[in-house]
Amino acid sequence: MKPVPNDVVERQLAWRYATKMFDPAKIISDENWQTLEQTLVLTPSSFGLQPWKFVVITNHEVRAKLKLASWHQAQIVDASHLVVFAIRKNLSVTDIDAYIARIAEVRGTTVDSLAGFRKMLVGTMSKPPIDINEWAARQVYIAIGFFMATAALMGIDVCPIEGFEPEKYDQILDLTSQGYSACVVAAAGFRSDADKYANLPKVRFRTDDVIQRIS
Repeated sequence: MKPVPNDVVERQLAWRYATKMFDPAKIISDENWQTLEQTLVLTPSSFGLQPWKFVVITNHEVRAKLKLASWHQAQIVDASHLVVFAIRKNLSVTDIDAYIARIAEVRGTTVDSLAGFRKMLVGTMSKPPIDINEWAARQVYIAIGFFMATAALMGIDVCPIEGFEPEKYDQILDLTSQGYSACVVAAAGFRSDADKYANLPKVRFRTDDVIQRIS
């Protein structure tokens, strides 16, 4: 498989920014959206446990309600797609068993052969100092990072959003009853020509200030 050239990666990551204004008339194609969804599916997580759900919302009425719970940020309704990154609340042995069953299914093995791995997972995830919901939130942030980087390589704009009321999102999307809770949001689409932030120089500390090399 041929890798993406270095200059393309750097150029696209420099091109991306947290888009403040989306063009509502520009919609992500179904083909491109399927790739972005697979980015979420393929995101790595600790132990592979995938303690998340990704709620993709294109319904305008639902997004109008979410805008009210997002400090009226226009990206919520103007972007092509909206993704709510939700954590699996209070991950349990039942969730671990579902993962073990999936491993057996995909890899053509037996649940019994994975007993040692299961025991390790149950022991690790149920003892201090792990706060299981905090741990799940950290996994979700890996997913949004994957999503944003892939979108940039595809020339698709994203705005990550933490400015919202999780409890209201949970209620509007009926997440609580499913055992999930909203953690972070991503609006995806295409920047508006009127967005004054699009062409501002990207401000980052110098490489030597943030990269320490030990040879």
